[in-house]
Amino acid sequence: MAAEDIGIDLGTSNVLIYERGKGVTCNEPAVVALERESRSIRAIGEEAYKMIGRTPANIVAMRPLRDGMVADFELTSSMLHYFVVQTIGKHMFSRPRAVLSLPSGINEMEKRSITAIMFEAGVRRTQLLDRPVAAAIGAGLNINDAYGSMIVDIGAGMTDVAVLSLGRMAVSRAHKLGGDHFDEAIIRYLRRKHNLLIGERTAEELKINIGSAMPRSEQLYTEVTGRNLISGLPKLMRITSDEIHEAIDEPLTALIEAIHGALEETPAELAADVFDSGIVLSGGGAQLPGLSEAISTALNVNCRVADHPQTCVAVGCGLTLENMSEFGRYLNDGRKHN
Repeated sequence: MAAEDIGIDLGTSNVLIYERGKGVTCNEPAVVALERESRSIRAIGEEAYKMIGRTPANIVAMRPLRDGMVADFELTSSMLHYFVVQTIGKHMFSRPRAVLSLPSGINEMEKRSITAIMFEAGVRRTQLLDRPVAAAIGAGLNINDAYGSMIVDIGAGMTDVAVLSLGRMAVSRAHKLGGDHFDEAIIRYLRRKHNLLIGERTAEELKINIGSAMPRSEQLYTEVTGRNLISGLPKLMRITSDEIHEAIDEPLTALIEAIHGALEETPAELAADVFDSGIVLSGGGAQLPGLSEAISTALNVNCRVADHPQTCVAVGCGLTLENMSEFGRYLNDGRKHN
């Protein structure tokens, strides 16, 4: 039986794998839990994510990728190998192909090493697809015509802003700005305003549950438990949606400025196309309520969120595998193994 080809989105916060003919079959947190001294791995993915902030002193749960770059290459290798083997199994005779999209901050040496890891995991050949191109394909944009399309892929650690025409990136910028930076802004805000220390997971939950890039017409509330920095004791506090909106103002402004900067660098004809067709948002960070409206208001350009934004890159990689005659020319070869 032939092995199934796969498309992979190796993201800062999640790893998504698309199996040919099946769709996205793996969507796991990019987290590894390991023992500090021996560095033996205790858990990967969802199980490791549950341990963040709750591990004993001898165990640490961490993301091996931060801000779109590899923070720990050994752990990144182990994590990627684990997810690939979990998805495709161990093939002795029939090895699948893979289309892989990597964070923009990964350098050429790391790209070559990662494709070698893919081979060890059972992949016959790995080809790379630029992240904005993968996101645009997954979002359903027609990137083949001589017409400008703008895609903004907002990940956890990086945001890729690109204008595409004829399948190529006429303008492409990567910024160290994403969902993690919104979480960090919430942590700083509550520490400064309420002397309340909360963790990354709590900040993310606040952002998801009551966060918004635009002021809400109806105030929302949620209660969080953190540590009072004055007394050192646990403290329960009610947080409002207006406070979270205020907390994320700085990274939100930086994101809008990044998009504005890319528009300023876009050739006039392509910029006119973007103003006509609008901006499309993809990535997990695009799910922040009110984000498209905030960008539209600030830039006076129509903006919309792609359907299923978090899976756009993985779906783009998978659709490229399934339609090589249409999209195959956009691939960059990693290291080939015959």
